[in-house]
Amino acid sequence: MSDVTNLFKATVKTIKSRNKISKENGKKEFTNIFPATKQRSDFENTAKGLVSTITQLKDFLLKHRKDYVNAGSFLSSDVSSLTDTERDQIDTEAQTVIKKCQQTIVMFKKDAHHQIVHPQVKEHRDHVIRIIEDYLKVVCKVYSEQRAVRVKRVVDKKRISKLAFPERKAKQRKINTKADLDLPSNIDIDHTPPVKDDSFSPEEAQMFEQENAELFNELNSLVSEVSQIEGKVLEIAKLQEIFAEKVLEQETDIESIEQTTVGTTENITKGNEEIREAIKNSAGFRVWILFFLITCTLSLLFLDWYNT
Repeated sequence: MSDVTNLFKATVKTIKSRNKISKENGKKEFTNIFPATKQRSDFENTAKGLVSTITQLKDFLLKHRKDYVNAGSFLSSDVSSLTDTERDQIDTEAQTVIKKCQQTIVMFKKDAHHQIVHPQVKEHRDHVIRIIEDYLKVVCKVYSEQRAVRVKRVVDKKRISKLAFPERKAKQRKINTKADLDLPSNIDIDHTPPVKDDSFSPEEAQMFEQENAELFNELNSLVSEVSQIEGKVLEIAKLQEIFAEKVLEQETDIESIEQTTVGTTENITKGNEEIREAIKNSAGFRVWILFFLITCTLSLLFLDWYNT
């Protein structure tokens, strides 16, 4: 490889002298040899804004995940600093952000489709939009899972509370019954009438057994109802997640159908124009044929007249 040190030094001196002349003439001195940064297009700004918004939503959900899902915990160590109102507010804000992002992506697709650019640039933009859609689906899945866990824990808490309340009620009833049975022994015998035997009769025992059986059946029915509600809530959460994914897919299908419709309309318009041109061309061709036939007829008549 040849030594170009002298050539490099000469180039530097030339640039230095040129800058000095420009400075003397009042022109701006260019000290940066690299080209100026290209101004970002609207597509890049919108794409970066969408990614930034989705990332902020994901970071917010992950940051408050522990406090958000600990809605129905009975442990003191798991007590959350968030109230139910704050959790509902998080749900509302998250759903609003997701909806706005979906609407922005739809408008983003329309604008990108209507812009006339190089095919490679168009393909690149389509890939960027698809990546943003997949990223939004991932964040929607994170939110749906957190919401499902929260609802499940709330249902479990209500179920445990319903099961614990009848036990407390039964214990209180036993205590009251025992107090009622012990009450006559504390009263002076001289001032009270004789008391009959406190043992339960067969009818009373049978009545208590029926009440116990009814309470037991009621508790079992409550447990089964809570289990059914829990299963339905989990199914609703799963369906909500699937629904969010299907909505995004439907938006993509609608966008493709719209593009196909626009292309079909343009093709129909071009076809109509070509048909009009063909009709005009055929009409002109017919005129030339008629002119040729009339000319030939007149020529033959003239020749026949001339020969006679």
